[in-house]
Amino acid sequence: MLRLSLVDDHEIFLKGLKSLLTGKPNIAIIDTFNSGNALLEKLPLQNTDVLLLDLQLPDIEPELLLKKIRAIQPNLKILYLTLIRGNRYFNKLSKIGFQGYILKDSPVEILLDAIRMVASGEEYFGERYSNKTAVNTATTPGAQILNLLSLREIEVLKLVTQELSSAEIAQRLFVSVSTIDSHRKNIMVKLGVDNIVGLIKIAVNNGLI
Repeated sequence: MLRLSLVDDHEIFLKGLKSLLTGKPNIAIIDTFNSGNALLEKLPLQNTDVLLLDLQLPDIEPELLLKKIRAIQPNLKILYLTLIRGNRYFNKLSKIGFQGYILKDSPVEILLDAIRMVASGEEYFGERYSNKTAVNTATTPGAQILNLLSLREIEVLKLVTQELSSAEIAQRLFVSVSTIDSHRKNIMVKLGVDNIVGLIKIAVNNGLI
């Protein structure tokens, strides 16, 4: 049984997440917390396999919280669940050590896969992306950009920069709209950008368009 603790300052989201994960095969929710300090208070007594942790909590900065968690439980596996795309916190937190990073709007099955991967000792950084390297897209050479993206993601990126909607891209590539949405989110996470302007700049700088 995989023991899981949840941390998020939004009560509705936290309760919804607990309800969503309760009853899933081989997963047990050990505890929930609505603040970083509440987590730290109980952490010495926690027997948790994976901590599903909101990246931004109002009572403590992410870097300080992670340092305190590591001081109490150095080997605890941490999976960040966040709305934040890009690498604003990625570099600093990577130096301290965590095992995963997934967006809150990811499909449920992807979240479950991420939890199980982290619990088994693997890393998870976006759908089908397990390279914990934050990208500086302003200076990354084109060859490295191409190595970060799959052939399908490069294809989607080119179409996105043509200002096509997810529905239009899905029609061209004969896949579902949700599949294209997932590709778009993956590309943004991998390249460390937050919007279409950033994607266009990367595509232009690297000769993709």
